[in-house]
Amino acid sequence: MENTLNCILLVDDDLATNFINKKIIQKANIIEHVQVALNGREAIDYICNKGKFESDNGKYPKPQLILLDINMPVMDGWEFIEAYQNLDEAIKNNIVIVMLSSSFNPADKAKAESIAEISEFRQKPMTKDALLEIIRTHFPNTVTQSVF
Repeated sequence: MENTLNCILLVDDDLATNFINKKIIQKANIIEHVQVALNGREAIDYICNKGKFESDNGKYPKPQLILLDINMPVMDGWEFIEAYQNLDEAIKNNIVIVMLSSSFNPADKAKAESIAEISEFRQKPMTKDALLEIIRTHFPNTVTQSVF
């Protein structure tokens, strides 16, 4: 597809949230691949092409957008950001991270806003309007004609 994103990575342990977000993203018709990671460790493995995501044939495309939850088992969103900060710049190149959380704690929002790698902090649930706003803000050359 022309003027679309190659991949969005959903990082959230809630299966229902992932299902809904994936449907919203697919209906927006702006993406070729949506990948789900259930925790930060899986997300790092996906980005680095390791573990169950290891592939020589490009089966797992690099995400351009990561929608990151805070509270997850194994590796939470903050721990993911710490690990992400230590990745090689070539791996991180041009990935936009939006923290998408159910947290209403102002400290979480302030912390996210203080971390350069986090482009935005948004409240759950994801809506079609919020998704389209994220796309228009961070990927202005992406066509956002949707089938909503």
